Amino acid sequence: MGLIALTTVMIAPYFLDRYLVNVLIRALFLAVLAITVDLVWGFAGILTFGQSAFFGIGAYACALVATHYGFGPYWFFGAFLIGLAAAALTAWLVGVLSFYHGASPLYSSIITLALPIVLVQIIFAGGRFTGSSSGISGFPTYYWAVETWFVIAGVMLVVIGCFAWLFVRSDLGRILVAIRENEDRCAYLGIPVSRIKIALFTACGSIGAAAGFGYAAFTNVVAPELGGFLLGTESLIWVALGGRGTLIGPIFGAIGIDVTSSYLSGTLPFLWKFIVGVLFVIVIVLLPNGFASLVTGAWRKFGPKRRSADANDERASHSILLRPAPTVTRLGSNGEKPIIIEGLGCRYGSLSVLGDLSFEGRPGELLSIVGPNGAGKTTLMRCISNGSERTAGTVRIAGNEIAKRSPEKVVGLGVGRSFQNTSLFDSLTVGDCLRLSRYRIDGARLLRRTHHVALPKPALGILEATGLDKHLDQETRYLSHGQKRGLELAMVLATEPSVLLLDEPTAGLTKTERTAIGDVLLSLTNSYGLCVILIEHDLDFVRQISDRIVVLHEGRMVLDGSVEEVVSSDLVKSVYSGHAAEVA
Repeated sequence: MGLIALTTVMIAPYFLDRYLVNVLIRALFLAVLAITVDLVWGFAGILTFGQSAFFGIGAYACALVATHYGFGPYWFFGAFLIGLAAAALTAWLVGVLSFYHGASPLYSSIITLALPIVLVQIIFAGGRFTGSSSGISGFPTYYWAVETWFVIAGVMLVVIGCFAWLFVRSDLGRILVAIRENEDRCAYLGIPVSRIKIALFTACGSIGAAAGFGYAAFTNVVAPELGGFLLGTESLIWVALGGRGTLIGPIFGAIGIDVTSSYLSGTLPFLWKFIVGVLFVIVIVLLPNGFASLVTGAWRKFGPKRRSADANDERASHSILLRPAPTVTRLGSNGEKPIIIEGLGCRYGSLSVLGDLSFEGRPGELLSIVGPNGAGKTTLMRCISNGSERTAGTVRIAGNEIAKRSPEKVVGLGVGRSFQNTSLFDSLTVGDCLRLSRYRIDGARLLRRTHHVALPKPALGILEATGLDKHLDQETRYLSHGQKRGLELAMVLATEPSVLLLDEPTAGLTKTERTAIGDVLLSLTNSYGLCVILIEHDLDFVRQISDRIVVLHEGRMVLDGSVEEVVSSDLVKSVYSGHAAEVA
């Protein structure tokens, strides 16, 4: 398809009228900008209003260098590099401010909303140097034929479009989709969400600057509007109308709207903007996935049917390789205990949720945390797996204090966590979920998708027990509740933890499924030496599989003992019967 597009770009300007060619050159550069918006918003889920700022930085780099310093091949190339570097640095700074650990998703929208406004004010304040509100025109540039400029703009769009297509289909592209759908789950699998977002934003900022540079070099005119808020908003409209998360939709959305606007803005200067606004509202209401959804829907209905996957077809098969079983000494043979908690506390303002908890977990031990609702069990899980949650005390994993580390860094110390409610990625397949869970260990390819995944033996055992090894191409939204539970556990085990945190893993499961989960947990402790910390309300299930039980009540530990000690304890019975006075 890339070759067909390049061929079309080469011959199209010789068959189109001159005015349309001029309009299309500008539209092709704007379509490159639309690709960056789709990568950031459509695939990574980051609503950005600021891509126009990077477009304007590239445009002004071209105009300012040519106007005030000089023109020639070296000056031209130097201005291009300056534009890319300035945009990349700006994007990186915006990314750091927007995507630091703990930042609200709203931050990025607010900061990118302000970015083009700030840039325009800087241009206004530049006076004669930047041309202020009048912009700069008539600066030296290459006055090539429009056919040449069409080929340059078209080749740029095709090349960036092809690389973007390869990127979103690669391992790293799947991770972008995972971040868009469930950022928290990604973090607790050890994926550096903030770093990936910042890197994507920086790369897209540079690409946007390259498009702006080409736009300015062709039009020979720059104005504050090229980096302003209006263009940033229009780019969102192109993506939404064309089809967010499709790449091809935003390209045609940008080209179609810009070309149509060029023809109708003269005859319908005010009505045209109203028409675009009404069309935008209609599409958002009736076609949330844009016009591209009509094409893809028609293709699925009337296009050629896929043949069923053959067991011998390499493209349809997934090869899962065995890895050595994880052990508690994988961080170093230092003889440290998997987890030690001392004086742990957690407060939310004046409310104390946990207070002065101290206990330890041992290799090959299944430690159950029980207690009535509101005892602080899930909060304890958060404090162990996220360094910023607790307000007092220390948590050590294999001798390493987690301090204020983010969840992905705590995973690197050897902590794996499942959630009370199943936390997966609906639009990704089982195979995709398993691949991205290995990101911290195996990395991810930038422009290619790996067609195999190497898993540790415990994770493979889960897949075989639940039958998921035969459904690797199935999207997780179509799995049963029990299979989803099994997949989440397999994903956590794929990170090779030494401490496994499970929050009600049997919730909603049948008796048969609970028994299977119990056998798996016993295997993890007995055969692989993991330290498993389990939260569970089913006391019969806890009694059958636990080595030790810790009882919490109102955020404090009231008992730490063997199964028989806890089961026969009058104190525990009073806690569950609600007699808090007896506990005191």
